[in-house]
Amino acid sequence: MVKKNVTVSLDEEIYEEYKRYCQTNGVALSRSIEIFMENKMKDGKSL
Repeated sequence: MVKKNVTVSLDEEIYEEYKRYCQTNGVALSRSIEIFMENKMKDGKSL
């Protein structure tokens, strides 16, 4: 699988909190976002 670097704009406080959450739970931040995207596409639900 080829990886793609992207730039996103996020609320700084939410980003920092989620980053700590991922570190605490031993989850790669980028992989957790990738899983979120996969699940959204599978569910077919809008945001």
